[in-house]
Amino acid sequence: MRHQPNALPWLLVSALVITLDQLSKLWAQSALQPAGVPHPVIPGLLNWTLDFNKGAAFSFLAEGSGWQRWFFVVLAVVISVALIVWLARTARREWRTALPLALVIGGALGNLIDRLHASQVTDFIQVYYQQWYYPTFNVADSGICVGAVLLILFGLRAPASNSAS
Repeated sequence: MRHQPNALPWLLVSALVITLDQLSKLWAQSALQPAGVPHPVIPGLLNWTLDFNKGAAFSFLAEGSGWQRWFFVVLAVVISVALIVWLARTARREWRTALPLALVIGGALGNLIDRLHASQVTDFIQVYYQQWYYPTFNVADSGICVGAVLLILFGLRAPASNSAS
């Protein structure tokens, strides 16, 4: 049995997500002052709006006394390590598994950097329609969401059958 290369090189996608996330957050922090003021990009649909989140998605646990920072740090590390192990056990050619995992890892680590550096996550992408507003998010959040959706969609696909009938 021949050894197949693992999917760890897909971590370059994670590094790209982290880089784009951190650069976009630096831009947002310098260009979108003061926080909370919308800067229309596509009127009626998309604003750049600087916001800070001490919690998780949808500001979950944002009102905590500070313990949530370390909870989300530990959670991001544990999940990232588990997904990296999964990547190491995945064949490199299995892009339907490797790409989503790499996106989630990049997003988790991008937000982890914020939590370690500033005790909060920088968000700035605001999608809305009329009076409905989706919670403000960032590039890391997008990596996590797109990766999770792709993992589910690709997982729903029936695997190719290798047996002859």
